[in-house]
Amino acid sequence: MPATPLFELVGVSLTIDDATILDDVTLSIPDTGITVLLGSSGAGKSMLLRLLNRLEVPTAGEVRFRGESVSAIDPLTLRRRVGMVFQRPAPFPGTVRDNLLVADPGAGDDHLAAALRDARLDARFLDRSADDLSGGEAQRMCLARTLVTGPEVLLMDEPTAALDPEARRGLERTARRLAEGGRPLVWVTHDLEQARRLADDVIVLVAGRVADDDERARFLADEWSDGATDPEDESDG
Repeated sequence: MPATPLFELVGVSLTIDDATILDDVTLSIPDTGITVLLGSSGAGKSMLLRLLNRLEVPTAGEVRFRGESVSAIDPLTLRRRVGMVFQRPAPFPGTVRDNLLVADPGAGDDHLAAALRDARLDARFLDRSADDLSGGEAQRMCLARTLVTGPEVLLMDEPTAALDPEARRGLERTARRLAEGGRPLVWVTHDLEQARRLADDVIVLVAGRVADDDERARFLADEWSDGATDPEDESDG
């Protein structure tokens, strides 16, 4: 019997202010490893990701999480089960401990330190001011803040876009370790090289639709011909 997908979208469309963002999308995301949503800017990747934990609600169709319609799950419960890390780190004022306690005010230091370790930060960071963190450290702290609630899956919305090449690779290694530990990830990027490094499965979006086989092949070929660069060759920002 086939395994239940992590997420399923069935006939999903999303319209905002009379603009069609997603158009009749049907797809399945496997309940293992790292699935990369790949496509050009404006293809609908981030909006699709936001549908998965009800930050957006589809205009038509249904989104399912492990076989259950997300519309039937309390939004706060869903967002604890389906954690999300955004493109730019968003530290709150105070220490790293203060930031992690925003996610779970009753958590003890041992639990917070475990979340930091999962995000590849030392427990000594608990007493650091969030304002003093580097870009990569701040993004790791935000990842740890999401991990504090024990999510079953992580949604990553271009989380390395604002990071320098070393920090990007570090976060990619962290993602791989989390996936190998049994926590699936859905990762949005427009970076083909990053997709090649990370992806166990790739879904290509084109103009709000899932690319067919020809469009997918053409998109990947065009990306190569445009001279896609390795992030280690790019400057920060």
